[in-house]
Amino acid sequence: MSDGKPDYSSTEKEGQVAVGETFHQGDYGAETELQRRLTTRHVTMIALGSSIGMGLWLGSGKSLASGGPAGIFVGYVLAGSMIWSVSHSIGEMAVMYPLPSAFVQWTGKFVDPSAAFALGWAYWFSYVITIANELSAVCTVLGFWTDKVPVAAWITIFWLVIIAVNVFGVNVFGEVEVICSTIKFGWIFVVIISMIVISAGGAPGVKGPNPPQTYPVGFRYWNEEPFINGFKGFLSVMPTCIFAMSGSENSGLVAAETDNPKKAVPRAVGSIWIRLSLFYLLGALMVTITVDPKNENLFGAGGINASPFVIAYREAGLPPLAHMMNAVIFISVVSTGSISGYGGSRTTMGLAHLGMAPAPFKKADGTGRPLWGLFATLLLGGGLAYLNVNHNGADVFTWFSNLTSLFTLFGWGMICLSHIRMRKAWKLQGREPSELPWKSWTYPYAAWWGLAWCMILIVAEFYLSVWPLHADPDAETFFANYVSVILIIICYLGARVYYRGAWWVNLSEVDLDQSRRFYVDSDIEKPKKKGAMAVASKVVGAVFN
Repeated sequence: MSDGKPDYSSTEKEGQVAVGETFHQGDYGAETELQRRLTTRHVTMIALGSSIGMGLWLGSGKSLASGGPAGIFVGYVLAGSMIWSVSHSIGEMAVMYPLPSAFVQWTGKFVDPSAAFALGWAYWFSYVITIANELSAVCTVLGFWTDKVPVAAWITIFWLVIIAVNVFGVNVFGEVEVICSTIKFGWIFVVIISMIVISAGGAPGVKGPNPPQTYPVGFRYWNEEPFINGFKGFLSVMPTCIFAMSGSENSGLVAAETDNPKKAVPRAVGSIWIRLSLFYLLGALMVTITVDPKNENLFGAGGINASPFVIAYREAGLPPLAHMMNAVIFISVVSTGSISGYGGSRTTMGLAHLGMAPAPFKKADGTGRPLWGLFATLLLGGGLAYLNVNHNGADVFTWFSNLTSLFTLFGWGMICLSHIRMRKAWKLQGREPSELPWKSWTYPYAAWWGLAWCMILIVAEFYLSVWPLHADPDAETFFANYVSVILIIICYLGARVYYRGAWWVNLSEVDLDQSRRFYVDSDIEKPKKKGAMAVASKVVGAVFN
């Protein structure tokens, strides 16, 4: 940062060819010390599985109790339509501008440097909170098996695991995410089929004088009370639904470390419907037809605070599936926590290249690891997790989820706005949509849909923070739930004072070729792998192509 302006200086000579298939024109931070070691297989699986974590497996129980079966299902439908819209905006921009800290740099290029500053630090803190939330939730998950180990010990152990996944380099990170995502993706089929059987009365049930469940269930809970706590109950569901889907946008970040974004990113965007339909919509539906919203053992209630999926299997008399479900939830913690460390470190790198973070954060070591960003992200994320030691796990989860969901809504909104303004600049400067390296068929409707709902839900969460569910208005509750927006406003106004100038970037003067990646041969990718990795790649390709 110099003379009140962000640093968009080039670190690569203009016109330099990269890997035979692309070259950059002016850098804008496009070329860094990161190394392009991720392939289409990695990006696709990261897009599919990176957001599948505590929000779905654990938080859906709290949402079920607060909003009812129809409330949680409609919440996931709405949140799903938003991230579907956001993903298409990401796809179009990430192919053309595959930058570290992508959303931040797109915002600085097409919206305003002050907005980019606020977005970058908001997103970084969101990644930090997600790490803390995943580590906090792992204590609840492992409590299903034993309560003999101190909470602080579990947090420390798996904090070190997440650190190890990131420290061993992007190759290890990519393979861990592929494995975890494959497990989660495969398990959802087991969940759907088995829970349909349970709901239909095909499970043995728990034997005893007072069994906790009677079968078949069908849509009994939908018929009894589809929406619990009315409109306010539905609003209380939305933070968890947004938190559950946060991370889906990480396909935009990994584009900077991908050989061929033009091939990898559209495929990741195209797979979004699989994640939305299978994981969230059908997964949430299965919960509503097998678990009583008033079950005292649901996460956030007064019982053992278990996942609704685990409760469904246990009360159906299927303890092996309950244990397997808990193991998959545990794997999700490692996956989501590790990708949050990845995202946080790349965000600080992008900020540093814009002069919005200390210069050391733009550095990476010989293997492409941004160690300064990793250190700051993982240290603070792990440190915040220890709040769970002296507080109720469900309360900490809810607090962190509310903070993350508001940061996420701001991020999604800025992505859609950047896409809208990028297209406007493209048109103003006399270019045709056909000249884009990849064009989303959803523009402009999806981008405006996503932006509008982000703004609506930020206002709705303000209402819920002032008048919370089952509680009287309270200043402490308001700030605990809405402090994210306050921090965003402070960062934005502080940056406005520093940068001054116009409130919006002049789109007629934006250099559309600066930081752009030009595609010469879109079919070139790294040499094909041999042996077992070739077999694995073919299996993944057969599933997702």
